[in-house]
Amino acid sequence: MFFNDLLWDECVSFHGHSCPGLAIGYRAAEAAIKKLNLTFSEDEEVVCITENNACGVDAIQYILGCTFGKGNLIFKDKGKQAFTFLRRDTNEGVRIVFKGGKRGEDRDEWTRYILTSSLEELFDFKPPKDPIPKRARIYPSIKCEICGEMASERSIRIKEGKMVCLDCFEDLSSLEGSR
Repeated sequence: MFFNDLLWDECVSFHGHSCPGLAIGYRAAEAAIKKLNLTFSEDEEVVCITENNACGVDAIQYILGCTFGKGNLIFKDKGKQAFTFLRRDTNEGVRIVFKGGKRGEDRDEWTRYILTSSLEELFDFKPPKDPIPKRARIYPSIKCEICGEMASERSIRIKEGKMVCLDCFEDLSSLEGSR
């Protein structure tokens, strides 16, 4: 059994509280480790594509080192408790989908059920829908000519000959719409 009291306590501390959602992510990380022989991703060796932005993603970040900052945590809002894990060095991957199980009324009981059930009872294992993405690209920052704030080059727009951030671009667009 993978469950480790210390690791779970650290995930709870990182997330802020114990809950069923965190337990789902904890067990999904466990399944990914077993299926793909993963270790903590120091850089971008492991990629996680999450189909939700719920509590479980915190466990995945803590256990596997997949983060938005490193570019190896990708959010595709599908509203599903589904996580695709990809290994760059072997080109292997697995999509892990939470089945739902026998949800109880009591949060603590439901959390315990998730933490103690077999991985096969909790998840469906499917081939990845997505290919392994390119490594994260670092874009230079450009100063907005209206507000003076720095923004990523990929988020700069040209408006009336000025390089502007998305906020200022949207503000200018809404002003034009009212004319």
